Amino acid sequence: MRERSSMRIIGKLLRLILLILNILICCGLIISGYSSRINPSLHSVWSISHLFFPFLLLGTVAFLVFWLFVIRKFFIISLLAIVLCANPIYTYIPFHLSNPKAPVGSIKFLTFNTEGFNNYQYKKNGDPNEVLVYLQESDADIICLQECIFQGKLTKDVVEKAMKKYKYRAYYDFGAHNGLGIFSRFKILSIEPVHYKSANNCSIAYTLDIKGDTILLINNHFESNKLSSKDKQVYKDMVLNPKSKTVESGAKLLINKLAKASALRALQADSVAKFITESKIKNKIVCGDFNDSPLSYVHRRIVGKGLIDAFVNSGNGIGVSYNKSGMYVRIDHILVSKGFKTYQCTVDRSAKCSDHYPVWCYIKKKNASD
Repeated sequence: MRERSSMRIIGKLLRLILLILNILICCGLIISGYSSRINPSLHSVWSISHLFFPFLLLGTVAFLVFWLFVIRKFFIISLLAIVLCANPIYTYIPFHLSNPKAPVGSIKFLTFNTEGFNNYQYKKNGDPNEVLVYLQESDADIICLQECIFQGKLTKDVVEKAMKKYKYRAYYDFGAHNGLGIFSRFKILSIEPVHYKSANNCSIAYTLDIKGDTILLINNHFESNKLSSKDKQVYKDMVLNPKSKTVESGAKLLINKLAKASALRALQADSVAKFITESKIKNKIVCGDFNDSPLSYVHRRIVGKGLIDAFVNSGNGIGVSYNKSGMYVRIDHILVSKGFKTYQCTVDRSAKCSDHYPVWCYIKKKNASD
């Protein structure tokens, strides 16, 4: 009898511990899902909680299934958290049953962090650069590049010769290891930097004449997380071996670095948002390497200026665009004014020539009937 009584007590205690853990995970999911409303300049550590969103979502779903088979009434806790986070979940993992083809008159738009054109390397002497080959074969009408750097064998003349079908192009160097570039079939009317403090990052605003309409296009490379190869290995070890003794120290190191970078990006996003607000041009496209997820303050701050996320609007899945060191997140974005419709937004995983995948979509101006 005593053994049975002890087992019942242990069982109740275990269920209580699991219930508390479930509640904590659900609370974490809600906080991370709406962390974009936390200004990193004021609360930098809390603002990066969105990075834990996929793990918290998996934990919430796991508990939902667990309680359905153990104590059914408790599954409502996870279900309620999922319902409350329906919008963040859809933003993070959009899903569209139908994905119509782009209509006639659409333009193909592509953004790509080239990792310095694959670190300026050729596989063999004389071989074509893989990034250039991809850009040539993409047949995009407008291409925005980040980490567009001419160095070594990959000179400006080599790039321009390869991209000769694009009549309009512009480059902007900032720092030894970064630069922005644009190749366009449409006339570039003006070029203007968006001013903010940064040693190696920048945003450039172009005005383009696209089929008679003046469009504001802003190409961005926001502050990176400044994680060294060693830091990325620490993260990978934490994911692969969460029981390691180094998890606590590694987590503190990474959170501190991520929080500082997040605060810097917030100020940069504020500057871009202000530039968008002050522009008299109605139709806008904002793209580039945000170094932040779709649930971040940076993303919300810019989308909040009357824009829509092309991938959320016409893509499917998580859409991982950064692909190295086990840090698989969507940090490259295309945002457009509500006067545009987007089609078939794709993170092109076939291009393995950079630490980022290119992101492209078709864009068409809405008709009066849309």
